[in-house]
Amino acid sequence: MTLLLIALLVEVAVGYPDRLVRAIGHPVIWIGRLISFLETRLNRPALGFAQRRMLGVLALVLLVAVTGLAGVALQAALGVVVAAVLASSLLAQRSLHQHVARVAEALETGGLEAGRETVSHIVGRDPQGLDEAGVARAAIESLAENFSDGVVAPAFWIGAGGLAGGAVYKAVNTADSMIGHRSERYRAYGWAAARLDDLLNLPASRLSALLIIAAAGLQGLDWRGAWRAVRRDAPRHRSPNAGWPEAAMAGALGLALGGPRSYAGVAVDDGYMGDGRREAGAADIRAALRLFRFADALGIGLALLLWFILRG
Repeated sequence: MTLLLIALLVEVAVGYPDRLVRAIGHPVIWIGRLISFLETRLNRPALGFAQRRMLGVLALVLLVAVTGLAGVALQAALGVVVAAVLASSLLAQRSLHQHVARVAEALETGGLEAGRETVSHIVGRDPQGLDEAGVARAAIESLAENFSDGVVAPAFWIGAGGLAGGAVYKAVNTADSMIGHRSERYRAYGWAAARLDDLLNLPASRLSALLIIAAAGLQGLDWRGAWRAVRRDAPRHRSPNAGWPEAAMAGALGLALGGPRSYAGVAVDDGYMGDGRREAGAADIRAALRLFRFADALGIGLALLLWFILRG
């Protein structure tokens, strides 16, 4: 728990410097290269569906083994403090806030076209089909979902398994984003990555929703509406996990997030999260960011409380 607490505080204070990315890359980049290496050698189109699925399972086992063993070895060799600094690179408190804040700034200073261009860096949907409200909702949805899988989930697994736990989670999550699609190329090969990512994100998605609800109550927002939205709407989301923080955020802010959207020209009919207004703008993004900061602070406080308890 000491490692987790240090990692959270380091990341929220300084993040992962761009100069370091340019100099040595980032753990997600290294993991992505391993995933690509395995995929190009194992995911052969000439093989049958069952064979490709089994090879996808094999690739996932290798990925988990490599990242887990690397995490164990590094923590043993470097000690808790240095390992915590490394683990901070697996969290995204600061960078997530910065990316979403840029969307609000773009809408405020550059208008709709600037907002569309900026939001395209953090969401996969078609930006040209979004009006100003659509850009704002997309940014808020990304903030809510990534609070769960970019902050709470890696923190949960770092707390449970140290640097190795965080590295394994980040490896699986990266694999899901790269190969966990239902396209012809990845439907079989990426099946294991997508299923394991759903499983690993399950506890964090519920915890992130509770943190948002608690933060809403402490900020004087509609925590009851957030609670109702989670209970009613989270199961309607096409993802078994993303609906929890999105519904909590929507209910707290009086918005209706989710709904139909388009990805690479393919229409996706998703459930609505919350029953508030669809109109949204830069002010709503900034309100969501304030709620995110408060929920993140509660998460750090929870880690501190657990640290005190475990110290006896």
